[in-house]
Amino acid sequence: MPGQTIAEKIFSRHVGYEVFADEIVIADVDFVMGQDGTSPLAIKALAAMGYENKVFDPDKVALVIDHSSPSPLEGVSALHQQMREFSAESGARLYDVGCGVCHQLLPERGHVVPGDLVVGCDSHTCTYGAINVFSTGVGSTDGAAAMATGKLWFKVPRTIKVVFSGKLPAGVFAKDLILYLAGQLGADGATYEALEFSGPVIDALSIEARMTICNMAIELGAKAGLMATDDKTLAWVAAHGPREPHPAAPDADAQYSRVVEIDVSDLAPQIARPHAVDNVVALPDLAATPIAEGVLGTCTNGRLEDFAVAAQVIAGRKLAPGLRLIVAPASKDIYLDAMAAGYIQTFVEAGACVVTPGCGPCVGTHNGVPSDGENVISSANRNFKGRMGNSSAFIYLGSPATVAASVLAGHIADPRPYFE
Repeated sequence: MPGQTIAEKIFSRHVGYEVFADEIVIADVDFVMGQDGTSPLAIKALAAMGYENKVFDPDKVALVIDHSSPSPLEGVSALHQQMREFSAESGARLYDVGCGVCHQLLPERGHVVPGDLVVGCDSHTCTYGAINVFSTGVGSTDGAAAMATGKLWFKVPRTIKVVFSGKLPAGVFAKDLILYLAGQLGADGATYEALEFSGPVIDALSIEARMTICNMAIELGAKAGLMATDDKTLAWVAAHGPREPHPAAPDADAQYSRVVEIDVSDLAPQIARPHAVDNVVALPDLAATPIAEGVLGTCTNGRLEDFAVAAQVIAGRKLAPGLRLIVAPASKDIYLDAMAAGYIQTFVEAGACVVTPGCGPCVGTHNGVPSDGENVISSANRNFKGRMGNSSAFIYLGSPATVAASVLAGHIADPRPYFE
């Protein structure tokens, strides 16, 4: 038999026998998650299946109120209350307003560990691949089936191996890596395949930076983004919970649909232009593009390391006149740590506003909706038309360093001078 990829090994463990790409399987899942935009639909589907207020294991199901948090509307408040009542009846864990983004909370609270198979009713569930979890987004009905039975059907995906070599230049970060890859492969370049990230550049990254890359695997159409476990992974996981990991490493003779090799030694900061994540160019091509608003945060770049990088740029300086910066910590713990480190004070003194830990402006329901014709520079993962709540605005995506440099300049600006 040929060797196996990370994805094939994780599925094999959860099916009970060796499986390979393209096989249809029914697999046990280790954890199921829904957020406030999807959980109400899953709760309704559960009732229709005959599982009203029941889940297969309350310790393996979580509902997170993060997208519209706090509630901006009466109707949304009713949905939040429905989630609270379901949690109370079923025993499923609830993370209420202010706890943070689902994709930060699951690994941060120790719910997922290497070798797990996880589904979430949100497309960016692929984030946890950074700690060797096969995690993928599903629809609310499939999520309900997993909540009810602890199982779900899958087609084992083929895998694209991506090898990042060289050394990242100063002022270039994980976000630039995944944006560059999106530009190279395209938004449908990895549809229903797993992206297996490796190479010395990945090895050198922190777990937080790895999460940034895996978070955006879905922006290339991928079913999952995956990384092998190393000492950094094991130490990070051990610090966040007691569960035993079951790491899955690719075999030397694993079969890949293709191998993509990228030398990052000369990579410049990258920008995704409106209105597509794969509409990517090197930042110098857009330098001096005026902006009205900056967003620092989201499940892609709202972690402590991201705030540290942005604070290094902003410290002792002021936002450009008339410009807004909205900061959204990815979790309550990150918020507290950022306060203790002085990053929050740095942002506020510069003129920024800090919002409740959660999805913040990214989802476009309540925080920071731009005006018609305004340009936004954001550390989020999507820039589709209307993504932030106004289809007449224009969203550019970049790293936290790029966001920070740009809000000081009043236009898209290169962060590299701040890191020389």
